[in-house]
Amino acid sequence: MQPELSPVRLEGPVLVFGGPYGNLQATQAVLNAAAQRRISAANIICTGDLAAYCAKPCETITLIREAGIHVVMGNCDEQLGNDAQDCACGYAQGSTCDLLSAQWYAYANSRLTDDDRSYLRKLPRRLDVIIGGCRLAVIHGSVGTINAYVFNSTPVEAMRAEFALAGTDGVIGGHSGLPFARIVDDRLWLNAGVVGMPANDGTPRIWYSVLTPLTNGIQVEFSALHYDVSAAQSDMSVAGLPACYRDALATGIWPSSDVLQAEERQAQGVALKPPQTVFKAVRRYAKPTA
Repeated sequence: MQPELSPVRLEGPVLVFGGPYGNLQATQAVLNAAAQRRISAANIICTGDLAAYCAKPCETITLIREAGIHVVMGNCDEQLGNDAQDCACGYAQGSTCDLLSAQWYAYANSRLTDDDRSYLRKLPRRLDVIIGGCRLAVIHGSVGTINAYVFNSTPVEAMRAEFALAGTDGVIGGHSGLPFARIVDDRLWLNAGVVGMPANDGTPRIWYSVLTPLTNGIQVEFSALHYDVSAAQSDMSVAGLPACYRDALATGIWPSSDVLQAEERQAQGVALKPPQTVFKAVRRYAKPTA
């Protein structure tokens, strides 16, 4: 079913990233990368979760706001905006991630201002964009559930169901923390990667993507980025945040693989080399709106 949202038509390269996670240094680095590529704020998209594991939630939110980029709401944004009691990340109760999240979430929640919360509450849960003649739905988790995990290994049937809900040529999602591009039945699912934490691949690199419009299509370029990891770690140490997440910034290994599927779990510690992808739209959801 075609969505009723009015899409935003973007011309020229578009930079997409997810999960700033309160990592101020990493967020500064990806915005600097956009500036170096001469990509304007109007062509930058963040897939949400501005504050999470790291030590500078307010400063990161302020940086994103002042940058004037497109942002969709993540589950952490929704929960912090509503002063809720937990992050609603979708972790299994009693799992390592669930227990650790109580610490970093309480830290972030105790520091946000009323103005920060108001901004987070007003973020859209979905943004539709048109790039290279392709209409893409930008969401955080899955199309139907803000905190659902979608991976490269997600079963085809589940992907088809998500595309049916989206009603678009493709989806740009976040939440899972791992960059990938997958084409199912001539539709694209893209996770651009996150900047607040490495991709569990044994390196401290963080990831973003650049979408370059083609004639009725998109070229997807995955880009790794280095930043001042030591400064981010120092901030986390001062804040008293869990040491395992602080260490993960440098080791590139997550404290737990609880949320991962078998394929992604087996890839832990293997340096990522995501292929560059060319997506040609076959379906036509990008028709001009009235």
